[in-house]
Amino acid sequence: MTEQQAGKGSRPALEMRDISKTFGPVRALQNVSLIANAGEVHALMGENGAGKSTLMKILSGAYSPDPGGAVLVEGVSLPPGNPKEARARGVAVIYQELSLAPNLTVAENVFLGEEIARGWRVDRPEARRRTAAVLGRLGVNFSPDARVSTLSLGERQLVEIARALAGNSRIIVMDEPTTSLSSHEVDKLFEVIAALKADGMAIIYISHRMNEVYALADRCSVLRDGAYVGSLDRDEISEEKLIGMMVGRDISSFYKKDHKEPDPDRAVVMRVEGMSDGKLVRDCGFEVHEGEVLGIAGLVGSGRTELARLIYGADPRISGRVFIDGRDVTPRRPVEALKAGIVYLTEDRKVLGLFLEMAIAENNGICVLHEDSNRYGVRSLGATRQRAEAAVKSLDIRTPGVALKVGALSGGNQQKVLLSRLLELKPRVLLLDEPTRGVDVGAKSEIYRLIDRLAGEGMAVVMISSELPEIIGMADRVLVMRDGAIVGEIDHRNAGAITQEAIMAFATHADSVGEISTGRTPLRKPETEGMTA
Repeated sequence: MTEQQAGKGSRPALEMRDISKTFGPVRALQNVSLIANAGEVHALMGENGAGKSTLMKILSGAYSPDPGGAVLVEGVSLPPGNPKEARARGVAVIYQELSLAPNLTVAENVFLGEEIARGWRVDRPEARRRTAAVLGRLGVNFSPDARVSTLSLGERQLVEIARALAGNSRIIVMDEPTTSLSSHEVDKLFEVIAALKADGMAIIYISHRMNEVYALADRCSVLRDGAYVGSLDRDEISEEKLIGMMVGRDISSFYKKDHKEPDPDRAVVMRVEGMSDGKLVRDCGFEVHEGEVLGIAGLVGSGRTELARLIYGADPRISGRVFIDGRDVTPRRPVEALKAGIVYLTEDRKVLGLFLEMAIAENNGICVLHEDSNRYGVRSLGATRQRAEAAVKSLDIRTPGVALKVGALSGGNQQKVLLSRLLELKPRVLLLDEPTRGVDVGAKSEIYRLIDRLAGEGMAVVMISSELPEIIGMADRVLVMRDGAIVGEIDHRNAGAITQEAIMAFATHADSVGEISTGRTPLRKPETEGMTA
């Protein structure tokens, strides 16, 4: 146990000592130690596969550690592999995929599996009374009798926290809790976390989002390849240090921009004119050149995704035209966009992009089935498999085989599978909507390298992102949207450097700039309106 790990206080709320875990020949954890103190938010970071989830499953009792390790809660050893005992001792884990029963009420979910009995009956009035008290403590405005299916994702997250509080939990693990939340719901969650911290809770916060760690964490520990790398106190936390600890290399190699900067006279691949939807997007037009990465920045609600969907033909428009290589190809449906050489990577890969229950090979080749079929329409499974294996090799998709279901992959590898499907169409224009959302820093770096490679091969890339460092690090030129319109263009060749300040000057009004992240300092708002730094 290091001095940094020990923190302050005579006895930590949680101590995990020399935890190892093997699955057959694979060693998922190797002598990992972790300490969390009462009244502290302890961030746990690392790439997918670093061992974070395995470590937390050992804490919750879902897994037993290898012999030699120990878990202590308030100084007393916790029996391994016993989830019920872990809950009774005050350990609660809120997973990214919420474990609520949507057909039940809030109160029924809060006490699910721990029902309050009166004789031989469930005491529903007492469950409602206790749930109401916990909800009041959290400051929420929905009823204990509300059906969970009627609640927003943010409200469901709070039901999970209410369940932990009703069970008198003193250690709460939150695994990527903001992934599907709006900025307003994120603000509410952060208020609740602050209140829990003030009440003396030990909170272990797992996230890939740097700005959340800056805003919340009192300490941050990093795992890499199943081993403990180190811990940082709040005043030591920085992007450079965290990325270096997580991926084992300097941040200077993080963003990959080796492709030749496009010449202004290089051929225009796509031209968009007067695009409007009659709701938000207003008279938008731009050009993107061969071999160019064009960034589109703006706050949530500025119309970035809506514009991309109009270009792709996914949503109806009232005006606007799209030209590819000078030819009018304005698509009315996505299939027409695909035929014209325009592909679109959706911001929600799980709902709108991938078939999670289908194999990698099926997902990769689903748009080019005709190429793997004979003249009678009979598909060659061997050809589909070979196509997928080539994509796995080209994009470095980490999988034991192409027959694996896509849902079993990490977020970064899922994103690569979706990209591989689009690239099978050999597009002229690649529209990327939040291409690194929900992936770890290692996978982000690999996706950046892929984007750079595609631009180097002459593809026109349009990248929408809420992460300013990503836009600045990858884009040759940046368009900024506000209120459905393109309000500015930043091109270092004629308008100075592409900077966070320049982007925010276009994206916001002057009186709101102070509330938006433009650096690596703690934020007044952790993710104001969806743009992060």
